[in-house]
Order: sequence, then structure tokens, then C-alpha cells
Amino acid sequence: MTAPLPKSWIMDIAPYIPGRSTGEGDVPVTKLSSNENPLGTSREAADAFAAHRDDLSRYPDASAHRLREAIAAHHDLDPERVIYGTGSDELLHLVAGAYAGAGDEVIYVRYGFAVYDIAARRVGATPVVAPDSEYGTDVDAILACVNERTRIIYVANPNNPTGTYTPRSEIARLHAALPGHIMLVLDQAYAEYLEADEDDGGLELARTAANVVVTRTFSKIHGLAAERIGWGYGPVEAIAAMHRIRAPFCCTTAGQEAAIAALGAADFITASRDENARWRAWFSDEIAKLGNAGLRAVPSKANFVLVLFEGALSAEAAYHALMQRGFIVRWVPGQGLPQGLRMTIGTEAETRGLIAALREVVEA
Repeated sequence: MTAPLPKSWIMDIAPYIPGRSTGEGDVPVTKLSSNENPLGTSREAADAFAAHRDDLSRYPDASAHRLREAIAAHHDLDPERVIYGTGSDELLHLVAGAYAGAGDEVIYVRYGFAVYDIAARRVGATPVVAPDSEYGTDVDAILACVNERTRIIYVANPNNPTGTYTPRSEIARLHAALPGHIMLVLDQAYAEYLEADEDDGGLELARTAANVVVTRTFSKIHGLAAERIGWGYGPVEAIAAMHRIRAPFCCTTAGQEAAIAALGAADFITASRDENARWRAWFSDEIAKLGNAGLRAVPSKANFVLVLFEGALSAEAAYHALMQRGFIVRWVPGQGLPQGLRMTIGTEAETRGLIAALREVVEA
């Protein structure tokens, strides 16, 4: 008997592989593979979440009215143009679902977030990979890939998994050169780790342009990864189209309230940013000291650093050796970086411990 066959383009998708959470054997592990906030969650958010533990029998507000209002007030936006979803991942898929399909092309930068390729293929569109510039976004390379079939361009800023940053002037230049029928999606999952003068202007573009959508998440600096709450902003027409295919009741009641509280936890956000900047700089300096062994850190503006292994020690060997010593990092061959390990910046103790373990691996 003939069985139903999935669409050919679905079977061409390489499934997303999340950062590993468990080690090998009985060795206690420190997880530095998923870019989670090592400081946890703010007390304000945790208390707000706990206050709604008795609401489990009721569906959450499907419109996320209070959450949209809080996001809009925090960022000076129109709440009617705020969309929300199961992490920013869902929003990236929603844009593809609304604006691309078979025969269309979707552009993203080499070494870009793995979900872009999946989102494009899921709707039958063709992913087009633009060459990078020193592991970051090359605006001219993207523009060279644009043609009449292009429908969406995804740009992460800072980029994942490389941590590279594209300045405001380059984002503006990219947008100004695009035909109006192309949707520019600015993935700002790590935007809160930037300093104030490093704002790439994405939200301002989304306020005024008819073809820009910005996505963000509460999973990173706000420490709400378990609740999977993302949000986005864009033109009225785009948000309306995305809402038509968004999953209903996608954000839990407790999660929505925790996210609202997280926005107001200014001290926690500042502490998370400052602690990350301090130990990211220290970590990168320590990697530089291992340069003779072929290790190199790609300059990062996020809460992780991509370490390249360009000598005798391979990234794969280092990945397993670190695992044996109790540190889980992210090996990223699936994103074209078999020579790279993406390492989350943890607490002081975790970061010092990771460098000590890595130095031990190099010396061995």
C-alpha cells in the first residue's frame, strides 16, 4: 500500500538541533550551549510568574493585551502593531508563512541563525546564502543576491552564532537599496546586550517603513527561556497577516505576567548587560592568549563568543574534551562552522572554569 508522502521541500530541511543540555556519563556539567542568562531571572519576573500558579485551568488572554501594552510603553511603540509568539522563532516562521512560498527566494547571511533556512524551506521557498564578511553581515553581498524572486531578507544583529554586529549606517544602507516588495526582517534577539549608542535603528525603521519587521525575545537577557515568549513589531499590514497564521493562546498567563514584570526590572537588565560585557571581554582576552595553539575569538556583541580552532586542535575534539571536563558548549558544523565552538558567557566562576578547562585541553 502506498503511504502518504511529505512535501519534498520538507524532507530537505535539516532539523534544528538545540544546544545540548546533558553531559556524557556521570560528570556534573555546566551548560554554556544555549546563550541563557547566567544570572537567571529577575526577582520581579519570578514573583509575577509564581502569582499565577492557580490559573492553570484557564486559557491565557489570546490577544496578550497587557503584554502588548507593556512592550509598547517600554519601547514607545503602537501596541496594535506588536505581535507575540512562541519565542522569536515562531515570528521568524510567521514572516515566511505570510510572505514567501514556492518559487520565491529568501536571503540570509552565511553563518546566520539556523531557523532562517528552516523557515524558508518550510513554505517551499528557496534559501539563498549571501557570503559573509569576517563572519558578519556583508550588505553588498546581500544586495548582490537580490532579484525579482526575492521576498524576504533575514539579518540577525547581533548575529547568531558569530556574535558580530552590523552598525546602524549599514542597516540603513541595506534597507534603502531594497525594492519595496522585499520584507527585511531584523532579528534582534540579543539587542539588549548592546550599549545605548549601538542601537542599529531597526525599531525606528519598523515604525516608519512598510517593509521592515523587527523580532525580539524574552529568552535571553530577561531570563525567561523556559516560557518561550517572543515579540515583534512592524507595519500594520504585516502584523495583521502574521496574526492570521499565529498559533492561538501561544503565551501562557504566567509567562505574560512574568514578561511584563521583566520589562520593569531595570536593575536586573543593567546588571546582566554589565556582567556579560565584563566577562565577555575577559574571556576573549584569555582566548587571545591561546592564539599560538590556533584559537581565535570572533569579536562579539552578544552573550556568547564564537571560538575558532585553526590549529592542530579541532573544534570537535575540543568539544568532546570540554564535555568530559564538565562544560557543554555548542559545536556548530550544521551552520557551516565545523571549526567553531560557540560558548555562552556564564557567571565568573563558570567563565573562569571554562577557560581553565580549555587551557588544559590545549596543553594536553
